[in-house]
Order: sequence, then structure tokens, then C-alpha cells
Amino acid sequence: MTAPAEAILRRPNRRFGGYVFDLDGTLYLGDELLPGAAETVASIRDAGARVAFLTNKPLETPAVYAAKLTDLGIPASAGEVVSSTDALLRYLERHAPGARILPITERLLVDMLRDHGFVTLDPATDDPTSADVVVVSWDRTFDYAKLLAAFRAVQAGARIVATNPDPFCPTPDGDLPDCAAMLAAIEASTGARAEAIVGKPSPHMAEALLDRLALPPDDTILVGDRLMTDVLMAREAGMASALVLTGATTLEALDGAAVIPDYVLGGVAEVLPASETAPGGSR
Repeated sequence: MTAPAEAILRRPNRRFGGYVFDLDGTLYLGDELLPGAAETVASIRDAGARVAFLTNKPLETPAVYAAKLTDLGIPASAGEVVSSTDALLRYLERHAPGARILPITERLLVDMLRDHGFVTLDPATDDPTSADVVVVSWDRTFDYAKLLAAFRAVQAGARIVATNPDPFCPTPDGDLPDCAAMLAAIEASTGARAEAIVGKPSPHMAEALLDRLALPPDDTILVGDRLMTDVLMAREAGMASALVLTGATTLEALDGAAVIPDYVLGGVAEVLPASETAPGGSR
């Protein structure tokens, strides 16, 4: 028998120096702000805590995510947003300086790689066997031609690096295949495995995040809607974790789960102690 929700839901009884919020499914869903999100972030800021926003989604720049948050009622700057693309660029600069990259990505990430000094190959026109690294991301333009280019690059010795391990992304209109789907096709056809998947829950993403916050992990809480990315990364990095049930994870999924969060919240407003719930949030 599944335990009643009130027996499983549990919220923090303390404030933290740093709060990290996942975006989709945590603060908003699609273009709709989730209940209590703006008031909760404002209350945290007013108390002097540091705030960062975290996403595995590689489809926009940090500035665009910050603008969306601001438009929805949560003022944010690009410097407060850490995405899987930040972790990717950091990883490549350390582990593949000067590499020729075959991007199995959307145009935005191609431009970001070039802006950071990397040589990128066009999967449609360039020789893929000259690539040193195949970068795989969520790519809504993914097709057989891109798969073939990646296949030939890896057969010729290229390494694989991916942005994030998410199999799908929840949207108001239904889930969409995410980076893991593209990566699986390349790994299945080549027999190779990615040397790094740099987004949540990887240590590469955690390091980028904690560097940005400049706080110790034990004074930081990560709030997100996925057990195997948000919660797992928080646990492995030494941060507190709070799972919200407004996105990809249901209450039933906690039954027998391999990764258990420190806190389980019906919504993001419950990240505050019960005596301090922001206006607009539930008690």
C-alpha cells in the first residue's frame, strides 16, 4: 500500500545560504509560472541568501533563460543561470583544447562553441572523420544524415561528449525526446560510450554551479523535479536536495526509488520553513 501524501511530503525547517532552482517543472511549466514561485524566490533574496537557476536544457542562452524568468515575475540575470552548455564549454576547455568538433546539436550550441574558439564541422558538408570530438545535445533537427556523420566520426576515433542524460523533457503539450535519445542512437550504432555527460547529475555541472554560488555545498539546497538528475547531483555534491512534485516525478515514483531526496515538496513554495511561507504559497 502506498503511504498517503501527507506522510511523505516533508519540507525544510531551516534557511540555507544558497538556493538552486531547476527551471522546467520547478519554477515554471512551459510559459506558465508555477504557484508561489515568484514570491518564494523574492522571500529568499530578501533574506540575503544567494540564488542560482539550473537547467540541463541546451536550447537557449543563459540570457534568454534570465529574460524569461524576469518576464514571468522572477527578476534574474544571465550570471545567475547555469546550464549544461556552461558545463560543456568548461569541460571541453579543460579536456579537449583545440579539438575539432562535430556538433550533433542545434545551431545555438554550434555558435556558442565557435564563440569559445572551437573549430566546428558541418555534419552535412565536412568530412566527419577529421573530428576529434562529437558533441551531442538535444537536437530537434536530428536526422539520419547527422547520425551517419557521428557514426563515421566515432569509427575514425572521435570521442563522444554529451550535454545531458535526460531521456525526455516535460512540456504542457506532452513530453519531448531529449539528448539521451540522440546519444543512444549514436552509442548503439558505434558501440562506443560517451566519455562524459556534463549536465546534471555530473560533477562537472555541480562544480560549475558551486563555483558560481561561491558557497559550501552544505549550506546550499537544490530544488528540482527529477530524482536521477537534480536529487542525485545534490546528494553526490554534498548539497541538500528537495524534490518538487510539479514536474517529471510523481509521488508514486518515490516508492522503492534508488535515490531519495532530503525533502519532498508539493510545490516550490514549500522550500521555505512552514512558519515562513511566502505570500501566495501553501502552508
